[in-house]
Amino acid sequence: MKKLSARRRHPLAALVVLLLALACTGGLYAVLAPTSKAQADETAQSLTIEEGKKLYAVGCASCHGTGGQGTTDGPPLVGVGAAAVDFQVGTGRMPAQQPGAQVPEKRNIYTQAEIDQLAAYIASLGAGPAVPTEEQYGPEGADIAKGGDLFRTNCAQCHNFTGKGGALTHGKYAPNLEGVSPKHIYEAMQTGPQNMPSFPDTTLTEQNKKDIIAYLNAVNGEESESLGGLELGGIGPVAEGLFGWIFGLGGLIAVAVWVAARTAKAKKS
Repeated sequence: MKKLSARRRHPLAALVVLLLALACTGGLYAVLAPTSKAQADETAQSLTIEEGKKLYAVGCASCHGTGGQGTTDGPPLVGVGAAAVDFQVGTGRMPAQQPGAQVPEKRNIYTQAEIDQLAAYIASLGAGPAVPTEEQYGPEGADIAKGGDLFRTNCAQCHNFTGKGGALTHGKYAPNLEGVSPKHIYEAMQTGPQNMPSFPDTTLTEQNKKDIIAYLNAVNGEESESLGGLELGGIGPVAEGLFGWIFGLGGLIAVAVWVAARTAKAKKS
């Protein structure tokens, strides 16, 4: 009897075994769960890229090549990044209706989900600028005055100092920025679409881009007012005043000549 009682387990032994089992289970979960999540994310990304490749083959490959290498009808897309796709397709510029000096903005034919798939596929061909987050282009923390200085220094030569756009050479033009979404303005600065130079973070920092977007929203927003009346595209007070003098005074002279001619004719009769 003493021998049997000596072999009995301690009352706490079962509790210790249970705790060890739970610890092992938790450790295995900690090791395996992240791997499973990473694999799921990788699978989802692969599916997105595959769907984007299908869309690309239908709507883009005829001009840009089956592998994005480019053709005589379209530039190569390797390394342009997801931001360029989101801008060009999101604004309806691509697919282009026909080649020309400048591809105009038009109605978009893709959903945002399809644009994301196309962007994922193009990004897989080579590293490039990523689609910005709302935190990057949102108004929080932006300096409107600084944005105005930066815009007038780097952008007003083509877009006019309030972003109304303007003509360039050989049929090209700088588009009007009024009503353009902040995300697309940020992407345009990142990627330099068509005739526009690119402004990477080494040239204009992320904060600089945010400031410029805030300035454009301030001068072209629904609550902004033009205290000068008809602004003629926001050219400026000197040019607008000269316009008033030339056409206003010219109109008055024309009216005076017409009145004098009518009076002389009336006297003769």
